[in-house]
Amino acid sequence: MGINSESEIAANLQIGPTSMGMVRIYIEADGVDLPLDFDPEEALEIAEELRAAAETVRNMGKGKGGRR
Repeated sequence: MGINSESEIAANLQIGPTSMGMVRIYIEADGVDLPLDFDPEEALEIAEELRAAAETVRNMGKGKGGRR
């Protein structure tokens, strides 16, 4: 499965700081509990990548009748 493949899998996502000074992205799905810990600098890089991807998708809708 790639980044552009659709899936029927549902998951819960939580993001927050840990008591150990890390930023945790926690993914929970059917039979999966996946904690991903990042140092603050890595977390900021991930946040920038998310923002850039969101802006790319937002801009894709412009010029197409406002579709997103």
